Amino acid sequence: MKTIYFDNNATTRVAPEVLDAMLPYFSELYGNPSSMHSFGGKVAYELEKAREKVAALLNASHDEIIFTSCGTESDNTAIRSALDVQPDKRHIITSSVEHPAVRSFCNQLELKGYRITEIPVDQNGLLDMDIYEKSLSPDTAIVSLMWANNETGVIFPVEKAAEMARSRGIIFHTDAVQAVGKIPIDMAKNYIDKLSVSGHKFHAPKGIGALYLRKGTKYSPYLIGGHQEKNRRSGTENTPYIIGMGKSAELASANMEKEGSVVRYLRDKLENEILKRIPNSRINGERELRLPNTANISFEFVEGESILLMLNEFGICASSGSACTSGSLQPSHVLRAMGIPFTMAHGSIRFSLSVYNTMEEVDFVIEKLPPIIEKLRSISPYWPPDSNPHDLTVRTKHENE
Repeated sequence: MKTIYFDNNATTRVAPEVLDAMLPYFSELYGNPSSMHSFGGKVAYELEKAREKVAALLNASHDEIIFTSCGTESDNTAIRSALDVQPDKRHIITSSVEHPAVRSFCNQLELKGYRITEIPVDQNGLLDMDIYEKSLSPDTAIVSLMWANNETGVIFPVEKAAEMARSRGIIFHTDAVQAVGKIPIDMAKNYIDKLSVSGHKFHAPKGIGALYLRKGTKYSPYLIGGHQEKNRRSGTENTPYIIGMGKSAELASANMEKEGSVVRYLRDKLENEILKRIPNSRINGERELRLPNTANISFEFVEGESILLMLNEFGICASSGSACTSGSLQPSHVLRAMGIPFTMAHGSIRFSLSVYNTMEEVDFVIEKLPPIIEKLRSISPYWPPDSNPHDLTVRTKHENE
């Protein structure tokens, strides 16, 4: 059975070109890039070329890129560093829909006495910029707002938010894990101080990330013990994966136009056909200010986990939310923050596409999903037994009470 992979916000396949670029560094070019000999020096040279490719994807300088193990490390490092270099400041601003890499870390910091402000979003997932502006204070050590939401794809105005923070002397960080490689990012034209990247979101392997650090930004390293990354992140460099990330950044730059046209077209067809064929369904999130690959759709009167299990029988891979939290049976914190009704939030599915998806795969999902929803609704305890599953006027017991 063929796998139809529509879960690219969770992770992506390693591009064949990326794998080919990596392989020599497991066997032929295995030297330590920190070594003094020419064998290690050759590896160091290629590592710096990879750094330049990642920087080029962001239109940044190569010495503003610090390689890390993943997006979570980059997020944690960005926030912790801002607190370490400003020990007198005890306030952090973030949003109510951040990835757990930021949100859970901030929850821990709150237990240690830091004051956390979570900026709310509206029903379309858009940030309340008025509340954000009022929350900025002399005690704010850092603002950390995601560039694009991992569940809905909604894009935040981080460039404007960074400019507002800069005017008050506040460090600004963005978790751009979902945005990098999908939409253009130009660090030469904004005031963002720190930006997190994760390679496996754009066809590099899992286990490699990066932190962009703007020149002149005060910084304290998170990992201590060596001189690597110009004393900004200790530990022997993960050379094969860095090389792979460099290649994937190069491919992402070349595929950016395709992301915005072909992938968007496939996503839009998937959404439009699903909404047309399945009543009591809705798109979650702002329709225009959104990543071109992401569709978060709710189906009333059914549970997302049941939909995923039945899709899986046809080899279709999707998600009920962030891959980091999808083991939970609770509705997504993102959809709850948006005020999505409980009966809708519980039946939410995220489809996330890539440049490797095809029209035939989209058509296959469109064919298989409607009968799955109809079957699940027919056995749902929230669905009146004498109702028509296609009747848009049906409401659950909870809504009628």
